[in-house]
Amino acid sequence: MSPTLFARMRIGGFNPSLARLVTLLLITLLLLAACSKEDDTEQIQNLIKEGAKLAEEHNAAGLLKLTTEDFVARPGKHDGREVRRILWFAFNHYGNFKVMYPEPSVDLKESGREASAKVYFMIVKKERSIPELKDLYRDPRGWLEEVGETADLYRLKLELLKNNGDWLVRSVLLEPFRGVGFSG
Repeated sequence: MSPTLFARMRIGGFNPSLARLVTLLLITLLLLAACSKEDDTEQIQNLIKEGAKLAEEHNAAGLLKLTTEDFVARPGKHDGREVRRILWFAFNHYGNFKVMYPEPSVDLKESGREASAKVYFMIVKKERSIPELKDLYRDPRGWLEEVGETADLYRLKLELLKNNGDWLVRSVLLEPFRGVGFSG
């Protein structure tokens, strides 16, 4: 640092170079914070995508690796051990299936460590194809209107926690969904 710059800083004089540097740093930090929120949303959506893939593979152990140690599933208050048993019965009931869903909604909390998400989904036979749903992925309402009256739909409400940079599901509420008039 030059002696003149140092002297200006010590006596409190205005330094345009320093002001530009501080402004640039603040703008960079704000952009990084905005990207971080977007990255968190994308991470959560990828976690949901991974969960759907694991369900299609009948991988209960893999699904439970996406949850926190104190995970609970509702309705009821089921821990991981009970959920593993419930999933075993569900996998046997449905056989080979695929999970179809529109883009999940994600709400990041101010803390940056907590989030919630809603996922509307249906389970269909593996060989069934509904190509028009791909075009409606980013339009959850249109997606629901397309399939709402002809399929068994469900809604998952997820509460998530960021742990060591990874998002994990802390709790889940599974509800049957009947048409687009569903409240909430």
